Amino acid sequence: MSGSEWRRVWTVVWKDTLTERRTKAAFNAMAFFAGMVLLIFAFALGPDTPGIGPMGQTLLQYVSPGLLWVAIMLTAVLALGRSFQIELENGALEGLRLYPGERRSIGIGKILSNVLTLAAMELLVVPIGAVLYNLDLWSKLPALAGVLFLATIGLAAVGTFYAALTVNLRAREVMLPLLLFPVMVPVILGAVKATNLILNGSLMQDELGTWVRLLIVFDVVFVTVCTLTFEYVLEE
Repeated sequence: MSGSEWRRVWTVVWKDTLTERRTKAAFNAMAFFAGMVLLIFAFALGPDTPGIGPMGQTLLQYVSPGLLWVAIMLTAVLALGRSFQIELENGALEGLRLYPGERRSIGIGKILSNVLTLAAMELLVVPIGAVLYNLDLWSKLPALAGVLFLATIGLAAVGTFYAALTVNLRAREVMLPLLLFPVMVPVILGAVKATNLILNGSLMQDELGTWVRLLIVFDVVFVTVCTLTFEYVLEE
């Protein structure tokens, strides 16, 4: 990509970041929803229910990797659904389509802005989950951060693509998760398995490396495909 295209990318990122910082509409909704999801699971399973894990965890600690990713995935739909909704509500979607230069610059900019939004949400979800589920994350934080980063890239790329695809649909709030979740199965599987190996103490390098490589391959393939086909998606 040329320097002018990268300037267009950062312009889109700056616009979306500035809009969200001023309104905080998506982040406030995500924060409330994520907190409620984690709290409901905490009450449903109970902090003292005996677990079945090999490290003497409670049931809540043992299933915490899956619960964290349930909260992240459900909350991410709220953010991804607003990727183009602001332009649609303000009548600026046509202006976005007429933005000079390659449309892939818009796609990359939207993906990066969604990565930032999802990362901010995860910075809130993971500590809340650690407190509610009594998880010791400090020694495992670098490995967990790497898994979160890889999964977030794939989620943002595919979510941005389908958000653009469904932006003109009347039932876009329903169609987005229906289209997104089946495609995200490899990311969900890899992220949950890798997080489970990290949090539950069974850190087997070969097995963890397998799931990490799955996330990397998914990111490379879908970021490339979504970027190259974005110009055909943002149409009338």
